[in-house]
Amino acid sequence: MLRVGDTSVLSPARSTDEPPLSLPRDPAREAAHRELSKRMYHENDPSWFQRALNAIWDWVDKLFSSASSATPGGPLGLVVVIAAVLLVAGALWWRLGAPRRGPASSAALFDDRPRSAADHRASAEAHAAQGHWNQAVQERMRAIVRSLEERTLLDVRPGRTADEAAAEAGRTLPSHTDGLRSAARDFDDVTYGGRAATERAYVRIAELDHDLERTKPVLATTLSSSHSADRNTRQGAAE
Repeated sequence: MLRVGDTSVLSPARSTDEPPLSLPRDPAREAAHRELSKRMYHENDPSWFQRALNAIWDWVDKLFSSASSATPGGPLGLVVVIAAVLLVAGALWWRLGAPRRGPASSAALFDDRPRSAADHRASAEAHAAQGHWNQAVQERMRAIVRSLEERTLLDVRPGRTADEAAAEAGRTLPSHTDGLRSAARDFDDVTYGGRAATERAYVRIAELDHDLERTKPVLATTLSSSHSADRNTRQGAAE
């Protein structure tokens, strides 16, 4: 006879020796992975950029820690070493300038705007008054070359470089050959070598400009006569 609430006849009898019901390990792992991969669990995760930045900082921290342990004085000693290296590098950069990527005189001395020697001198003086020595040196060298062109000691030739102008001018102004070469070298260092000009360099080029204005050129006929006289003198001494 059945009694209310008696379920013994509705379900099969389970032996006390059977293990409890459980999911296999692999399906359980896959179910957990699927559950945790849902977007709701990752809304507050850092972005890929933040993760990359954190990885970089972790690498820098490990590198700094390793270097600190190997440097006498620990972190403070490492900071001193880095500061010394930066100071030496800065001093070398200031002294030697930026490395040149090509020949010193690879570009023309003048741009496409025709200007007189007086214009270049005025511009040089204006830059010098403001302490802009790079521009002052450049404009003063241009004034020298333009003045020589205006005096017909140099032919007007587009594309001429500072070195070429100095070499050509030295033939008619031989007493200033060294000064012209030095001025051209200062112009090249400032314009193409990445070096900083100084007030001393500008004063030297300005004095050269004044001296050239007062110097008379040595004409080709004079040079030929001088060479002939020297040759005759040597021949007479030989006889």
